[in-house]
Amino acid sequence: MEDERILCFVKREAQPLFTLETMPRLAYVSRTLPSDRAYHSILHAHQDLAEVLLICGGAGRFLVGETFYSVKAGDLLIYNSGVVHDEFSSQENAISAYCAAIAGLRLPGLRENALTADGAPPLLRAGEEAEDLRLLLDMMYRYLREDRPGCEALCHHLMLALLGRVLQLTGDAPRRDRAETEPKALGRRVQAFIDGHFSEPLTLQDMGKALHVSPYYLSHAFKEASGYSPTQYLLRRRIGEAQNLLISTDLPMARIAEQVGFETQNYFNLQFSKHVGMPPGKYRESFVGKKKP
Repeated sequence: MEDERILCFVKREAQPLFTLETMPRLAYVSRTLPSDRAYHSILHAHQDLAEVLLICGGAGRFLVGETFYSVKAGDLLIYNSGVVHDEFSSQENAISAYCAAIAGLRLPGLRENALTADGAPPLLRAGEEAEDLRLLLDMMYRYLREDRPGCEALCHHLMLALLGRVLQLTGDAPRRDRAETEPKALGRRVQAFIDGHFSEPLTLQDMGKALHVSPYYLSHAFKEASGYSPTQYLLRRRIGEAQNLLISTDLPMARIAEQVGFETQNYFNLQFSKHVGMPPGKYRESFVGKKKP
């Protein structure tokens, strides 16, 4: 028989997740609809943020670190700081999702701005929790979008509620098996090298020389491990970083092109438009509301 109580008491004393010294900060909340496919962020990482992404509709493949994951509605993805991620979905089954970015996150036993241990799976099946998570994220998004009075304080408390639910979901998550074949181990080294040097002039020969392996074998191993060719990964990594800079800074286009590793602004504009579906100036204007010099 269903419990039909009217009054429910708090039975245990609440244990706070954070102290004043370790209190995290909500940086932003975003909502992506199927019509917003042009605005998804290409291969990128955040060095000072952790992100929680809830898939609300559609399906696709997400690259997190060096591993691809198939996702669908009700799935939760966790991006710790510094972890590269990318999204792939078809026009017919485009993803809709909410994302919350959190800064200053310090949890016992974990590095800063991490919600899970390195090596723990980033994909969680939220199950019955998905709707509660969606409601929390939707409230944060709407209050911030409408700039309601006191929205910052309210969204801070909603963020704490979100983190509490997410941490409960991660509590029993199994670790991935770290056993690796030789090509996969090399693939991880190539990815780490590109992530550390994507802003520099970089060729396949440069990578092979730095990692003491033939360019042909390097390319084959990386493709087998990641699904990308090294040049594809390098290009997407540069464009993803450019997207971050376009939104979060007022740097001029030429400076952004140079900072992410493009030799000329014209080539940067061409590749950005090809991969994102609009020129970088329009992309920036869509997010910040006006063009910046």
